[in-house]
Formats: sequence, structure tokens, C-alpha cells
Amino acid sequence: MTNITITKKNGEITKVVCDGHTNYGISGEDIVCSALSSVVQTAVLGLLMVAKVNVNLSRNEEKGFLSFEIPKDISSEQKHDAKVILDTMICGISDLREGFSDFIELEVKE
Repeated sequence: MTNITITKKNGEITKVVCDGHTNYGISGEDIVCSALSSVVQTAVLGLLMVAKVNVNLSRNEEKGFLSFEIPKDISSEQKHDAKVILDTMICGISDLREGFSDFIELEVKE
């Protein structure tokens, strides 16, 4: 199971932690893990390349771990862009979780 913890402060996402493989299928053919990874990693790419937010990123592909944190000292334009990207990411994760709740756990904490 993949455990996703999203931390918010004042309604804005400050940190995302994804831990574990979904184990929906065998390694290399797990479509749920691939879909979830694509959603989260595309959000990271959007933050880095579109919003130009230099996130604090940590990952270990073997363990199925990815974590990133939004720096506090970003511009209001970067905050806006990050919010749009991260809110879209939550939509994708939530949609996947609806269909595969035995394999994805989502916790949002304020």
C-alpha cells in the first residue's frame, strides 16, 4: 500500500510524503503504482519547471518513497502557481484512491 500524507498550513500544501508501493500488481507492471507515481512526479516537475519553485525533494525509487516540501520564501506568483499544481495533484490522487482504496491511503492534515 502507498501511504500519502499531505500537510497543509493556512489551507496551502507545504509538504507531501508518498511512502510504499501499492502492490496492486507485480513490480514493473503495477498500473496503479505507475498512475500514482505519474500524478505526483508530474506535480513535482510542474513545481520545478513551470512555477520555478525549488522544492526540497527526497526520493528512493526502490522503497517507493518520495517526499517534497515547498519553501516558505517563495513569491506570491509562485505560491499561486504551486497551489494550482498541488490542488490538481490532490484531484488526481483522490480519483485514484476512489477506485483503488485497498492500495492507496491518503491523509491530509492541517
